[in-house]
This record gives sequence, C-alpha cells and structure tokens, in this order.
Amino acid sequence: MIIVATILSGLSLLLSFLFPIKFRVINIVFMARLAIVALSPIWAIMGIVGALLGWLSGAYWAIPMGILGAGMEIWYIWQCARDHRGFDRAFGDDWKDKISIEQAMNMVNRRWSFFLRMKASPEPSFESDVRFWTVPDTKRELLCDIWRPAGGYISGLAVVYIHGGGWVAMDKDFMTRPFFQHLVAQGHTVMDVSYRLCPEVDICSMVGDVKRALAWMKTNASRYGVNPDKVVLCGSSAGAHLALLAGHAPGNPELTPENLMNTDLSVCGVISYYGPTDLVAGYDPWRTSNPYINWDPIPIGTRIDPSEAMQYAGRLEILMGGTPRDIPDTYKLVNPTTHVHPGSPPTLLIQGDKDILVSLDTTNAFYKELIESGVPAINVVFPWTDHMFDLILPQINPAAQSALFDVDRFLALLTKEG
Repeated sequence: MIIVATILSGLSLLLSFLFPIKFRVINIVFMARLAIVALSPIWAIMGIVGALLGWLSGAYWAIPMGILGAGMEIWYIWQCARDHRGFDRAFGDDWKDKISIEQAMNMVNRRWSFFLRMKASPEPSFESDVRFWTVPDTKRELLCDIWRPAGGYISGLAVVYIHGGGWVAMDKDFMTRPFFQHLVAQGHTVMDVSYRLCPEVDICSMVGDVKRALAWMKTNASRYGVNPDKVVLCGSSAGAHLALLAGHAPGNPELTPENLMNTDLSVCGVISYYGPTDLVAGYDPWRTSNPYINWDPIPIGTRIDPSEAMQYAGRLEILMGGTPRDIPDTYKLVNPTTHVHPGSPPTLLIQGDKDILVSLDTTNAFYKELIESGVPAINVVFPWTDHMFDLILPQINPAAQSALFDVDRFLALLTKEG
C-alpha cells in the first residue's frame, strides 16, 4: 500500500506540473499535455486516493504530494467550470428568460460533470458531400455535409461550420460529429464546409469560399427549415479566423466574390474557437510552432497531397502573398478587428490562456474593439488551456464542456433575438 500511495500521489503531482507550462512548438509532448490537461479529473482523484492511502499506510510523504497535485487539478476544474458575467453584459440580466423551454431541455445543464453525455437526436438527418459551388471552367467542386433534425423541435437556426488546420490542412467531418449531433438535438441545422486551402488559393479566396457556403445556405434555407436571417458562422483556429472575417465584413469588395456583391451575406452571430485575430502579431508564432516546415517555394494555385499539407503550416507569406513588411495593407485587410463596426453580429470568443498559436492579447484586443463598438460580445478564457482543447476527450474535459455550455446558450439566444 505504501508503494501504491507513493506512486499515485507522486504521479498526480508530477502531471499537475505540466498544467501551467506554455509550449512553443507543436510536438508529441505538446499533444500529450493536451490529453493530460483534459484528463485533470482523473489525476485529481488519483492524488486524493494516494493521499488517503498514504495516511492509512503511514506513507506520510504521500499525503502532501497527493493533496498538492489534486489541489492544482481541482483548481483547474473549478476555474473552467465557474460562471462568468459575459451573457449578462452582452444580452442583459434577463437573458435566461429568453431561452425557450424546448431548447433548455436539450442543452447541457451544468458547466462540468465527471462524464458528460452530450445531447443527441435519436436519428439526425445527415447528407454527405453536398455540392455548394463548382469552380468555373473546372470540375473542382466544393462540398459540405448537412446535419439537421429528423423531427421534433426545429429552431430555424443554421450553424455554418468552418474547420481549422492552419489554412493548409484538414477537412470537414474531422472529430466534430458529437458536437454537430449535440447541436442538431437542439433543433439547429449544421452545414459542415470544405473550402479550398493554401497553396491552392490565398486567404481572400478562402473567405470567398466561406461566403459562397453562406449564400448557398441562405438560398436553400426553406429546404432545411432554416430562417435565412438566423445563420451563424462558427469555426475553430484558422476556420474561426475565416468565420470572423466573413461575419464582420460581409460586403467588403476585396473579400467578397464579384457575383455575390449584391447578395445578403449577413449573419446573426459568430462563434470563434481560438481564432487568430491579428496575423501580424501571429506571424512569428505560426512560423516557429511547426518544426517541420517545408521552406521550398510553392506558387499559389498548386494543389498538394493532403498528407503533405502540414509541411506548409506557418508559411503565411504564401497564404498572404508576402510578409507583413512587404504588404501591410493586405495583413490589415484580413485582420478581423479592421472590420468591427456597430452593426457587427454578436460574437462569442473562446480560448485558452496557454494557446501556442494565438496570442490571448490579440483576442482581448479584438474583444475590446467589439465592446467599444457596442457589439454584444462574450470573451471566455480558460486557464492552463491550449489550442485545440475542444477536440480532446470532450466527455470529461472541463474546458471543452464549459465551452459547450456557453455555445448552447449563445445559439439559443440568437434563435430568439430579433
């Protein structure tokens, strides 16, 4: 029992030391830390058990180790799960009264539970590889997946989701099915978008693809039981950056395809999971976080094998067409802060303070700009939490669960607003 007590308490304490560390490079240790932080409830129990066994067996050194390790992990859980005043400031003190009974029944009812059973429709309707645009004079099709309620309550709200991947990698339907099924259970329709990536296209063309998806959903709204005035853009990482740009600059001629200039591209809200808001500030972090960057020249318009895509993560000079020093106006154009105005849509920002890729200072600056412009905005920051946290073990992860709690309520409020 002495050995067991020492191992449990020591391991809990050792793992807790990883929580406050901020990594600079995405590697296997970084990925391991993501899982370790997500499993904080397990390590907390381990520390408590180790301390208890130490007291029973006389291994008294195990008691402070277990208590300290468990204490740090419990503190993390509490910080993630505690309430904040963001909704009161954005939607008024009576915001809870604006959520319908039908939606409240299917939202997660607490910020964290030891094992979350995400809400899901019994049989959500799923359409795979629906074409929403074809590149002119080519056979290149842009596809999406559509998730929608098969019956029961229909909110009339659609979530157009833009995946992450550093503008160079990933695709739709990557580790997001539980999230989409949960949203569909609340009556929402989800459009999971596949857009063109760098180096096939540059950043402005990516925003154009997002707007094409948005226009398609509005055009086909009646087909899916959606109110065209109730469309929300949501994304993670690079996808969140594109969602913020499309949502806050719907009519900007430099970011809008010519054939959509007279189309209503407005949205009723934007949700950003750790989306970059300043690519000038992020230029060096994006370049240095990937130790496997391929520095060979590659022209825009080149389609590469998806398995090779991450070699180009961090190559913002390809994505943008130059460096911040060479083309400062272009970098300003794709800075979401540039486009904030009093008519901007309500925005929910979610991020960890140990984010390896996106500076919290830039996110806070963007939030400040929203508030000063009178835009309803919520900025949720989780301590000791890094990039991609929501994809790692969401059934137990305190930060992932608390973020879902906020997303549920944000969407419910947008359903009723206006």
